[in-house]
Amino acid sequence: MTEPRTPTAVIADDERLMREQIAARLKEAWPELAIVGEAANGREAVALVRAREPDIVFLDIRMPEMDGIEAAKALAGEAHVVFVTAYDEYAMRAFEQGAVDYLLKPADPERVALTCQRLRERMGGKPDPMQELLAELSQRLSGGKVQSRDYLRWVQASVGSGIRMIPTTDILFFRAEDKYTRVQTEGFEALIRKPIKELIDVLDPDEFWQIHRAIVVRVDAVEQVSRDDRGHQVVKLKGSAEKLEVSRSFGHLFKQM
Repeated sequence: MTEPRTPTAVIADDERLMREQIAARLKEAWPELAIVGEAANGREAVALVRAREPDIVFLDIRMPEMDGIEAAKALAGEAHVVFVTAYDEYAMRAFEQGAVDYLLKPADPERVALTCQRLRERMGGKPDPMQELLAELSQRLSGGKVQSRDYLRWVQASVGSGIRMIPTTDILFFRAEDKYTRVQTEGFEALIRKPIKELIDVLDPDEFWQIHRAIVVRVDAVEQVSRDDRGHQVVKLKGSAEKLEVSRSFGHLFKQM
């Protein structure tokens, strides 16, 4: 009797910790599924899928060099596609109308289990090229409404020996400290390696302001702005005892406050 073939998958995401989290969730929900490769961008994903010929490819929508939508177009019909996305509001309807599944970041164990169940049911058939769906997603991605939401919504950070997924709405401020950036919430602090100059490019400017070359604060967490004995502006945040100095180059942010 022929042994059933082991199902295989490739994971593509530009965040290593996200790839690791998805792999861990998949192992829990579908132990038989073998992860045969990981890619950090769309071009790597396309090359890896063609080299390894997996049954399934998990594609982050936002990746450098080639995004997940373009990678899916290039791989049309070659593997079953699952998109990994943080953009649920604009993409949900398009996903639900197509023969493709999706995972919202951070990956929820129950949602991963449901996706695995759907994939098992589809494994007997050929992957859908889903050209109409991909065209719709491309249009949504390039529209003004989507671009306005193209910002970081959660942070993967080290807390002790573990990793925590922190929504940006829980973060009071980011502060550069030595080789790391400190992430401060009301209840705890964590560390990430992404520097402030890179963070400011992916944070929503309506939600986060840089007040110093080493500090970014969440605007709605600002409780008070005062001046210290030297005449420098100092920010006090709700839920934090720390007072954060505003450098001269960012002083204009609080002129009207």
